[in-house]
Amino acid sequence: MTESRISEIQLVKSKDMYSSDENIEINVQFLVEGNIRDVFNETNWTKAYNKNDVGFKMKYGIKLTSGGFRKKELGRTINTYRKASIFWTRNPKLVNPNKDRRIWVQIAKNFEPFVRLSEEEVRQELFDFNEKFVFKASDLGKGKHKIGAEAFASWQKHDYTEPGSVKNNSSEIEITIN
Repeated sequence: MTESRISEIQLVKSKDMYSSDENIEINVQFLVEGNIRDVFNETNWTKAYNKNDVGFKMKYGIKLTSGGFRKKELGRTINTYRKASIFWTRNPKLVNPNKDRRIWVQIAKNFEPFVRLSEEEVRQELFDFNEKFVFKASDLGKGKHKIGAEAFASWQKHDYTEPGSVKNNSSEIEITIN
C-alpha cells in the first residue's frame, strides 16, 4: 500500500503584471493521490454499502499566502469538504454498458451533486481540486510579490480505509503590481 499524499500544488495566474486597481485571480490545483484514492473503488463501495457504511467525507482547506517570514494570507481561506454518498438504485438512466451495476456514488462538491458512470470519473470528482482565489492587487501594494499555497485534506475511518490526513505546500509564483 502506498501512502496518501497531496500531489504537487500548481498555482495558475491569469497574467504576470497587474495595476493596483485590478483584481488578481489565481487558481490552486492539486490531487489527493495514493492509498485513499486507490481504495475508493467499486468493489469497496459494494462492501461498504452492504455493511451500511454509505458516506465518505473529506475535509480540505487551502490557504494562499504572500511574503517571507511573516506571511500574509490572501483572499478568503477555503475550509470546506466534499462528500460521497454510496447508494443502491435500479434507475435505467444510470446504465453502465459493461455490466448490470446497482451500487453508485454521488459526489457533493460545494453542495452540488454529481453522479459519474466510471470509477475514475468518481475519483476525479472527489480527489481532484481546482479552487479559485480572487483578491485586490491593492492588498499587496506595489512591487514584486511571491505567492505560495498550503493545502490539507483529512478523512475518517471507514470499512475500506483508516483515518488519515495529508498536507503539502506549493512552490512560489511571482507577480508584479504597478
